[in-house]
Amino acid sequence: MQYFYHILYGVLMAYFGLISPGMLNMTALKIRINYGKVASVKFSIGAAIVVFFQAGIALYFANYFNHNPTIISLLKTIAIFVFIALSIFFYILSRKELNPKPTKQSGNYFVKGIAMSSINMLAIPFYLGLSIYLTSVNKLIIEQPYILLFVIGAGLGSFLIFYTYIVFARIIILKVSFIAKNINIILSLLFLMLAIFTLVKILQ
Repeated sequence: MQYFYHILYGVLMAYFGLISPGMLNMTALKIRINYGKVASVKFSIGAAIVVFFQAGIALYFANYFNHNPTIISLLKTIAIFVFIALSIFFYILSRKELNPKPTKQSGNYFVKGIAMSSINMLAIPFYLGLSIYLTSVNKLIIEQPYILLFVIGAGLGSFLIFYTYIVFARIIILKVSFIAKNINIILSLLFLMLAIFTLVKILQ
């Protein structure tokens, strides 16, 4: 059952981490509108592959830190600041109006997915902060094969959210500002609560 849970944690973390209208999922949506489903799926696969490796890098560092107990308390403190930063980031996004415009992108969409996902600088801190949190509450086991299962889940979850945007492209593009505002404020509050909860655990 632990195997399934680790895949599930990866899927949920990636899905809800990318659910907010942003660079990757909005690009997948625009490619779907302008160039069709096949092109957008290729883009999504490329982007999801990078997420697999980003989650792996994050868990590699989490595993290293896990074997150095002297810095675990420091890491929990760092996780608080990561959560606060993410809370502020999503709050700022909730204040913005998103109006996606037609794109003239063409070429190899799989490579474009890899390239755009690679410059997502929030991915590794996001997975590192949440993996430290899940480890601290004994939900995540940072050793093989659980690490591999988790990153597979993260790759799958990222593809699923991109595919959600592709399938519901016409609906989302009409309501993108409303969706962005509400989802981002929810994510902002969620990360703020995680920061508070982590702080309470440290003080205990």
